[in-house]
Amino acid sequence: TQHSKLVMFAAADCTGHGVPGAMVSVVCNNALNRSVREYNITDPGKILDKTSEIVVNEFDKSEDNVRDGMDIALCSLKQEDTCWKLQFSGAYNPLWVIKKGTLEIEEIKANKKSIGRADNVEQFKTHTLKLNTGDRVYIFSDGYADQFGGENGKKFKRANLKKLILSIQEKSMQTQKDIISTTFNNWKGNLEQIDDVCIIGIEL
Repeated sequence: TQHSKLVMFAAADCTGHGVPGAMVSVVCNNALNRSVREYNITDPGKILDKTSEIVVNEFDKSEDNVRDGMDIALCSLKQEDTCWKLQFSGAYNPLWVIKKGTLEIEEIKANKKSIGRADNVEQFKTHTLKLNTGDRVYIFSDGYADQFGGENGKKFKRANLKKLILSIQEKSMQTQKDIISTTFNNWKGNLEQIDDVCIIGIEL
């Protein structure tokens, strides 16, 4: 309906480790929330622009030279009449779309810049898509694809994640989650998990 609520969702990952990494996560999370709640911005690209501006200003106050930041895929979703309007903007993290009845991934690329890097003044681009009921969208951090494992201890890689998701398109979203999780654990084996892992899949 015309009065459908706007839903926002994101897959984000901050660089850095230990206490410095945790502080970057807190700063970036607060900036993201302020951009939406305090500045009332709903356009994903503009949200990321404002978030980055806030983060850079916070980092400038620090005595340390903060080089870490946040990679993110940010989406807004609203139902309009018989279809869905999805808007996406990303900092390195892309959006994958699979239309109902197809076995092809349409990749909407992100800007090649992180939140919080003052040396790149490029504005974040907002991509607008019209989607239908039954279409599926996926956003994720780099943790799954970067995990070492398998017989030769190599990275899983994004191309294999793409093949995996395409191979399970006839399954329900819950079953997909189970398969993706099991595949990851089998791949990792006895090796250490090297990063946070986040994959969000939504069927419209």
